[in-house]
Amino acid sequence: MDSALVELTKKKSNFAPALKKREKDFFLSSYIDVNNIVFLTKKNRNDVISELIENLYKTQKIKNKNIFFDNIIKREKLFSTGIGMGVAIPHTKNGDFENFFIAIGIQKKNKINWLSIDKIAVNIVFMIAGPENKQSEYLKILSKLTSLIKNESFKNKLLKFEFKEDIFAFFDQN
Repeated sequence: MDSALVELTKKKSNFAPALKKREKDFFLSSYIDVNNIVFLTKKNRNDVISELIENLYKTQKIKNKNIFFDNIIKREKLFSTGIGMGVAIPHTKNGDFENFFIAIGIQKKNKINWLSIDKIAVNIVFMIAGPENKQSEYLKILSKLTSLIKNESFKNKLLKFEFKEDIFAFFDQN
């Protein structure tokens, strides 16, 4: 075997624990404000989006509700953000934001008709917004979120919480 390839293989194996640790130490809670966790009352997609946006406006995460809503809906028209498994991840990126943030909507009573790719109604919504120029950070957020929601136990626990502080603490541990 070529000696350069052997050295590269050794270096790669030395980096593996550091990469795993970095991924493990990445917590979505750093993007979540407990005040932007909402127990949803609406049951159709646009109303739920408006409900989350209204909360983001009240907590001063966004400046213009109408523009934000239009950007989210524009993305929905391209392809549904109902990713399946009872989860939707509406999102937008633009120059108005310096950092990413996540709003969480939990619908316990009714399922939300979201036109999901698996045709299953939604009861968990993660709304993500952030700057256009931080694509790798955005992908990291999506990757972590996707790995968590694939776990049925994670989703079930999330739906059982009665207080948004408990939801925030749950994300701080995962």
